[in-house]
Amino acid sequence: MARSSSGFVAGLTAAAVAAVCFLAYQASATAPADLSAEPARPAASPTAPAPGGVKPPVKEVPTPPKQSGAGARVVYSLGERRVWLVDAKDKVTRTFAVMPSTVHPKPGSYTVTSRAGSVPGSDGVRIEHVVRFTSVDGVTIGFSAAVDGSMATPDPARRTGGIRMKPEDGDMMWTVATINSKVVVVP
Repeated sequence: MARSSSGFVAGLTAAAVAAVCFLAYQASATAPADLSAEPARPAASPTAPAPGGVKPPVKEVPTPPKQSGAGARVVYSLGERRVWLVDAKDKVTRTFAVMPSTVHPKPGSYTVTSRAGSVPGSDGVRIEHVVRFTSVDGVTIGFSAAVDGSMATPDPARRTGGIRMKPEDGDMMWTVATINSKVVVVP
């Protein structure tokens, strides 16, 4: 019995040594000739996988609705709850989701009529970068960003006209939507 188990152990040892030799050969075949040299790094590209093999997400900019016209404008889609900032060459410079108010403007073309740097919102939240463009039944409609970054769903029992966005989107809106700038509201 001792003889047969020693033969078995010898066979396992030989198989293990063969496996290690095979793996060592594979490693040496792919190793660079000079291990002290800094490895060449490929140039980064937007579609190249990130470190760790994860491909970065592709950020596709949604195009504004076709019925929004042409030229420099702010496009607000009631149905999509989205704003597009479009330059004079019809290039979208930014797009972002918004939280609509309880009172909505009718689809159509408007111009920015007034702006305010920072005011209390009709819901009591401090807002900034207020860009007003119309009123509906005595309720002023405009874009704004809550200073605290909140975009809560408005109380349906209150008549408010503030279309809320994140502060970083409000910064860009403030830069683009000056007095008399075009605002297009689509369904």
